[in-house]
Amino acid sequence: MELKRVYEIVEKYNYQRSSLISILQDIQTEMNYLPRKALIEVSKSLDIPLSMVFEVATFYKAFSLEPKGKHKIKICLGTACHVRGGAKILDYVESVLKVKRGETTVDLRFTLETVNCLGACALGPIMVIDREYFGKVNINKIESILKRYQ
Repeated sequence: MELKRVYEIVEKYNYQRSSLISILQDIQTEMNYLPRKALIEVSKSLDIPLSMVFEVATFYKAFSLEPKGKHKIKICLGTACHVRGGAKILDYVESVLKVKRGETTVDLRFTLETVNCLGACALGPIMVIDREYFGKVNINKIESILKRYQ
C-alpha cells in the first residue's frame, strides 16, 4: 500500500483520533493486514503514540500484523464437526496447502483458521471460504472446492 493511500484514508476520517479503529479497518480491508509502515503513518497523522496504535491493532483479533491470504478458510472444530471428522479435514487441508492453522500460504492465496462453532452443526463438518459455507465436507471434496479459489 502506498503511503499516499494511508493519508487518504486518515483524511477521509478528518484526522479524528476517535476513528482509529475505522482507519485500521480500511487499511486492513485493502491490504489484508496492517503493514508497519502504515501504522507509523497513522500514528504521525493522528498525532498519537505508535504504541497506542499497536495496542489497538494487537488487541482485536480481526486485525493482523502479518500478511493474510486473499481467501480465508475456516474449518469448524466444534463438537458436532469434530465427531464427524473436522480434525481430519483440517489435517488434509493443511497437507494440501502446506500450512498449519493460523498460517498463510506462500503465494498469499489462502489463510487457514479454525473456529469452535459456525452455528450449522447439522451440516458438519463445515468449511467456510470467505463467506461461502461448505457442509458435510469430506476429503474427496476438498481439492475441488479449493480449485474454485485458485
